[in-house]
Amino acid sequence: MTVAPCETADHAMASLRHSPSCWDPETECDVVFAHPAIERELWRDFVRGAERSYTKRGVEKALDMPALHSGADTILFAACVDRAGRVVGGLRAKGPYQSADEAHALLEWEGQPGFDAVRKMISDRLPFGVVEMKTAWVTDDPERSRQLTSAISRTPLHAMGMLDIQFIVATAASYVLKRWLSSGGILATKIPPTPYPDERYETRLAWWDRLTFAKHADPKQLSLYFAEQQRMTPRPGGAARVAAATGTDR
Repeated sequence: MTVAPCETADHAMASLRHSPSCWDPETECDVVFAHPAIERELWRDFVRGAERSYTKRGVEKALDMPALHSGADTILFAACVDRAGRVVGGLRAKGPYQSADEAHALLEWEGQPGFDAVRKMISDRLPFGVVEMKTAWVTDDPERSRQLTSAISRTPLHAMGMLDIQFIVATAASYVLKRWLSSGGILATKIPPTPYPDERYETRLAWWDRLTFAKHADPKQLSLYFAEQQRMTPRPGGAARVAAATGTDR
């Protein structure tokens, strides 16, 4: 499958036109998939949450603040919205990439062993569609963070279908990777970890493949993913937000 950039963008906007969402009973949240231009308030809430989370941990330099505020490089974001309407976690997707040089992962491995290997892995997959998941965060509530991380780890599976691409690439600290990979991601074991965003962390690279993730996913995660696919519905009020975003309400 070779994905042309304009075709992918059109497909993404069509699939996100009404911000598909599904209820996750384990977190008691709606998981909303959206484009920043359509769900502007939700995007602002997502960005504020990400800034708080990363700043609290002293890793805000990992955020590209101008791009984050504008949403210009984000093709899709997923937000977990609780019963009170608060965004309590999420992540965003960049791409689909036309060059490996667009990938944030290269910045993370710059000057480190494995840089060339990371570039080659991304370049080899570009013809099949590559999107990079970034800016993942969850609430600090210890009773909810684990469940939210599990829910968010399934969002790449939905994103691959919505964006019609084969590969998701993501980077994460070693200590959280087990939960992230439970949805069928595969650790790039030949890529050595990088001290990013600083020496406190060992960051690793992982891939999700639309054709094979089911072979590697935890059975419970796979079951939850298929249940979410069946429950996916347009978010209420989506038509008005689409009209506002496209100017068709004038």
